[in-house]
Amino acid sequence: MRPLRIHLSRAVLAALVGWGCLLPHQAPAADWRQFRGPQGAAVEEDLELPAVLDIQRQVACKAPLPGRGVSSPIVVGDRVIVTCSSSAQPERLHVVCLRATDGSKLWERRFWATGRTTCHEKICVATPTPASDGTRVFAVFSSNDLVCLDLDGNLLWVRGLMLDYPNASNSLGLSSSPIVSGGVLVVQTETDSDAFVVGIDPASGLNRWKIDRPRKADWTSPLLCDDGSGGQHVLLQSASGLTAIDPATGGTAWTWAAPTATVASAAVRGQTVFLPSAGITALQSGAKGESPRELWRSNQLRAWTPSPLLLGAGIFVVNDAGVLTRGDLETGARTWQLRLKGPFTASPVADARRLYLVNEKGLLQIVDPAKPEGEVVGEMDLGETILATPSIASGALYLRSDAHLWKITR
Repeated sequence: MRPLRIHLSRAVLAALVGWGCLLPHQAPAADWRQFRGPQGAAVEEDLELPAVLDIQRQVACKAPLPGRGVSSPIVVGDRVIVTCSSSAQPERLHVVCLRATDGSKLWERRFWATGRTTCHEKICVATPTPASDGTRVFAVFSSNDLVCLDLDGNLLWVRGLMLDYPNASNSLGLSSSPIVSGGVLVVQTETDSDAFVVGIDPASGLNRWKIDRPRKADWTSPLLCDDGSGGQHVLLQSASGLTAIDPATGGTAWTWAAPTATVASAAVRGQTVFLPSAGITALQSGAKGESPRELWRSNQLRAWTPSPLLLGAGIFVVNDAGVLTRGDLETGARTWQLRLKGPFTASPVADARRLYLVNEKGLLQIVDPAKPEGEVVGEMDLGETILATPSIASGALYLRSDAHLWKITR
């Protein structure tokens, strides 16, 4: 419950005391401030990216990165921020900020991990995606180290969560990405040894609240959902079901109990949640104290590692065989399937019309879902392993491997 203290200048301390000037503001459409973007939807409906890709003409920049990473880039204004961990020294952590226009490095900050850095060989310590409230960046790592920086890279505070909760780790690594809601930073950590969610004051790094969770390994990320009264609930997914909480207090609004996926996170539209459970289960979110209502359940829609995506009247899931399936949002009925060149770890993203999916070998495939059976209308081979979900902002698609960040434009 205590931040790991560091030596701060008087100016930084004054900024922390007067934190009201750093209150988050409404995110512009151009920003992509968290895992899967605004509301965790993975869709930028105000943009149409190219359908036909030319690596020579449309890769606007290819910037080198200092280490491995499965975390997605986030974009805040003219800044693209990514996290990395050094391959030779996994306890060496990096937060890197690049200029969105040309990929030039604006700043880089390095830290030593204070927690466990053991991970499955496929992932690494820099697997959770950072988040931003528009004025600050919150970077969390699999080692349960949490760093807060301003947009110029100045360190505001750093916290080693494993110093407070020593059993919060597992042998495969952690991947849950934080979110910001109602002026609270929400961090979810669920393992077989210890499991909890903390609501953290963004200015000080101190807990506002902490709730215990089922002790079961889980790699999903929290999501935001309309609460029906103009506010938001935070959705917490685990093996035993789904829980909606009040981000201000951590109080439970409602729960839904059923076996649920622990890798692919849910998708949300308004008050409807599309949960990876028994295939996909569509739930109508309830008000506080009211259980959600099940709308439909389809075992024909099975998400594997990638999270489902909602676009138009369809829900799209990718299974372990690399098959993209479209289901009807109203009924859950499967409408078509399309075999892609897989396998996939990254979740799909979309612009106003098309889906963009990158496989583990770095092949980007563009799917037009308006075709009667779906159709791959473009490909681009980036030639490096990519496990991170892409991001869309400022009229461009951003992808990262262990070695590079790419910006693809029209």
